[in-house]
Order: sequence, then structure tokens, then C-alpha cells
Amino acid sequence: MPLVGVDTLLEQAQQGNYAVGAFNANNMEIVQAIIQAAELERSPVIMQASQGAIRYAGLEYITGMVRIAAENSTVPVALHLDHGTDFDQVIKCIRSGFTSVMFDGSQLPLEENIATTKKILEIARPIGVSVEAELGKIGGTEDDIHVSEAAYTDPEEARYFVEQTGVRSLAVAIGTAHGQYKGEPRLDFDRLAAIQRLVNIPIVLHGSSGVPDEAVRKAISLGVRKVNIDTNIREAFVGAMREVMAAKPGEIDPRQILGPAREAAIKIIREKMRVFGSSGRA
Repeated sequence: MPLVGVDTLLEQAQQGNYAVGAFNANNMEIVQAIIQAAELERSPVIMQASQGAIRYAGLEYITGMVRIAAENSTVPVALHLDHGTDFDQVIKCIRSGFTSVMFDGSQLPLEENIATTKKILEIARPIGVSVEAELGKIGGTEDDIHVSEAAYTDPEEARYFVEQTGVRSLAVAIGTAHGQYKGEPRLDFDRLAAIQRLVNIPIVLHGSSGVPDEAVRKAISLGVRKVNIDTNIREAFVGAMREVMAAKPGEIDPRQILGPAREAAIKIIREKMRVFGSSGRA
């Protein structure tokens, strides 16, 4: 089926009190793993590409692979730009066929973040492209996003931001971080609940790899409707590759190495979809 917008998926998730997984697609095998997991779980799914993935694979390749996957799928699929920090990059993705973009203006002063988010919304919304914004700084490292000090989202600031922009989904900082955790993350659920009461739109949880399942489920019960997963996929994918190469050091067929990696990615993605409550929703 044709690619769909993230807003549509999150509105349905809001009604059903579940979350949709947003999984980072970095190459063909991971795109295949995401769509296969979604089909097996009968789950709506968001495939997202970071600016780093776009530089690695090429915008046309990313768009083309995900579009083909969606066209041959029987579940709803959205294509989303993850952490777009550059206005021109956001516009290029819209022109390329992305059905959703994230503008990450969290490093900017509040009013500048609002102004740029509104400008992108004015371009995207009339043509049916969804826009996600971010308020607060989510720590850690993901591709070219490096934040040394996290700054939790202020609930009143979130209310003001949503009122001023009219954005329909908001990424917030409540204690998660990008990349691998060194200890167990502690989420500020009281802050999340306060934000949700004031903005009443779908909340996005970034840096969710490594967050305990029970904590993710609680966040979903408090209004999270989109959960981003990247690091867990990388760990499973590369871990399976290492196992094959260790067992068969003479193997030179990349299919024999990447095939098991794809299967490992399918397994972890299916597990996440069940945690998010999206299985059986397509």
C-alpha cells in the first residue's frame, strides 16, 4: 500500500492506547527486517532515517527502498526523517517523498525553535506531510547528534510550544538517552504525565533502546504514542554478523553473513512491537 503519514498512525494509536514503533533503517537488510516484522506482527510501522543514514545510503536509495517495501506490504508504513536539525535537509526529505519529518530544534532558543517549526509546518501540512518537533535535550549520541548534557522538558514550556506551533507530535526529554546505556535509565513519569495533561497530543519517546519493557509500557499508558528504536537493532544485527564470522572465518559470501543478521533484527523488532501494543493493529 502507499506510504502513510505518521499523524494518521499516531491518531489511531491514541484511540487504541498503544504506541507505534519507529525503527531506524540504515541499509537494505534492515529495511527488509522492519517490514517483515511488521507483516508477521500485523503491526503499523514507522521506518525512519537519520541524517547520518541519508549521508551513508543516499536520500534516493533510502526513499526508494522504503517505498518499495511499503508498496509490497499489507500493513501501514510511514517514512520519517529522524532528528532533522537542518532546515534544508528537512525540505529535501519532503521533496523526496518522506511522509513525515522531525525538526529537532532542541538546541535552539525557544522562540527560534518555535519559528522554524512553524515554517516547516506551513510547508509540510498542506501537502499531507506530518511534522514532529522536540523540546528539551535528549542526551547521548546517535549518528551526528551529540548532546553531552540532557535538559528535561518543562511541562509549561511544552504547553506554550504546542500552542504556538500547532504541532501534532512532540518528542520530550524525561530521562532517556541515545545510544547504549551504562546503567538502567530512570524515567520521570510525573513529568511525562504533566506534559501530557497540558499538551494533549501524542508524545514521542526517543532513546528507548535499553529502557526496561515495564517502563516503556508505563510511558505508553501516560501518552507516549511513538517509540524510537535504533541501538537495539544495531546490537542484534552486528552481533549476529560477528557470530557467523567467528564460526566461519573463511566465509566470503555477504549473504551468508547478512542473512542471519536480518533474522536477528526481525526477532528484536517483533519483540518491541509486542511491548508497544501495536501487534494485531493493522
